[in-house]
Amino acid sequence: MATIKVGMADLNICKAPDMITTLGLGSCIGIAVYDPVLKIGGLAHIMLPDSTQMRNNSNIAKFADTGIEELVKRVVMAGANKRRLVAKIAGGAKMFQVSGLSTVGNVGERNAQASRAKLKQLGIPLLAEDTGLNYGRTVELYPETGEFRIKAVGKTIKSI
Repeated sequence: MATIKVGMADLNICKAPDMITTLGLGSCIGIAVYDPVLKIGGLAHIMLPDSTQMRNNSNIAKFADTGIEELVKRVVMAGANKRRLVAKIAGGAKMFQVSGLSTVGNVGERNAQASRAKLKQLGIPLLAEDTGLNYGRTVELYPETGEFRIKAVGKTIKSI
């Protein structure tokens, strides 16, 4: 079994029995999509909710709107059936206390909302999520079983 690593503002796909992981999700979101029949999955590590708000938006994996679209495209190109795809998300933490109504402090929640909205727009059911709170996460997707394992310092490992 190989481990495929996804960096920040990056995405990739894998097929069972391999697994795919991304480290250090703070306010970022890890989005896993997979086909439970063919056991093909993919993972995106998105940093920001909306590419249309940025001038320098050439990295499509960085944003929820373009990253999820590209992730779905790649999983389908690898043989997955788009109608069978399901998703799980984790991350979106509020890593910094910011005074007032600063949008910087709440980018994690905006990332989570943008991810949910994009999945809904694409017709991909969101089966489970572990988002919010104030700690970073590492996630692992096992396309063989659909398990989405979430690890955080000082916390028990969670599977969703």
